Amino acid sequence: MAAATGSWLVRGNDDRLSVFAMVDGGVHRWTEKAVGSGRWSSPDFIRVEGLTALTVGQGANRYVHFVGRRERRQGASDPKVDLLYAVQYQTGRTLGDWRSLGNPYRDPKGAATLGTPTVAVDGQGTVHVFVSGGPGGVLLRRESKSGAWEAWKDLRGGEVVGGMAASATSAGLIQLLAPGRRSVMHWMQPEKGAELRRAQDLGPAPVPGSAALLETAPGVFTAYWTEQTGTGMYAQRPGEWAFPLGGDPAEGAHAVLRVGIDGYDCTVVAHRGRTGTAVYGICGTGGEAAGLWWTDTGLPCTGAPALALDGRGRVVMAAVAAGGEVLVSRQRPEPGLALSDWDRLPGN
Repeated sequence: MAAATGSWLVRGNDDRLSVFAMVDGGVHRWTEKAVGSGRWSSPDFIRVEGLTALTVGQGANRYVHFVGRRERRQGASDPKVDLLYAVQYQTGRTLGDWRSLGNPYRDPKGAATLGTPTVAVDGQGTVHVFVSGGPGGVLLRRESKSGAWEAWKDLRGGEVVGGMAASATSAGLIQLLAPGRRSVMHWMQPEKGAELRRAQDLGPAPVPGSAALLETAPGVFTAYWTEQTGTGMYAQRPGEWAFPLGGDPAEGAHAVLRVGIDGYDCTVVAHRGRTGTAVYGICGTGGEAAGLWWTDTGLPCTGAPALALDGRGRVVMAAVAAGGEVLVSRQRPEPGLALSDWDRLPGN
């Protein structure tokens, strides 16, 4: 069992949660039996041969979008690498057909360098798939209004190290973060339907794959990442200097979530800590510079945890334990943010 990247714990359009994890030969999906019930179905097996990475994203209509990196081997030749795309329209129902998005690199050696993709959906419902590869740069393929996929476009930029992060504001404008060797590269969509433009890079230098985005005010994203020399997390908003958040994260991504707790607008951050356990922190939204209150769950995990709100407005965290089991913890009915003991999902 392996964690996907992106929003692999999601709330569907009927307010039930779903969890997705990679397994041999495909993907397992668990679905809540009733809204906020804490009772889960046995896993549905979604067959997808050759997946080496899977990213899960969601649009404003709560459709769930999947982009996978696939390798297929034929004898002793180099593997054939491409990206696959599918969408889930209704919670717990069959996915649409998996479609190949191809590979922006024509030669086998270049194709093999294709990284882990990320996906975002703008306010017009246009799906944007971003991926890196080769000596550097970011490549984009997006779905046109007719439903056909446009040709690959090179957004350029420098070498990308680790996974990227992309998201859309409540106004439907996409931003993209791509960790580089010396800074976090940044692209933004200035208006609806417009092409993404390169914005000012963010610093200090990031740990590979550690960038995350969260809308913390209408139309305003806060960027989060882990600093390369071991001083913990940093955050930055447009027009402000980057400021340290502390913490002791390991390599890997951060899950970020905005939620009301005890009448306060709060931001929750979760990641795998340097000791290998799932850790979460909380602060007032926009008040990160005052510090976060960190809690170590004590659960050894692999990959980054995921965060979501259930249909009753409670924080839920999912993690893949060191032994490969998928576990879920839910906010307790008490002041502050305290999570319950971990529940093992059935059939894993």
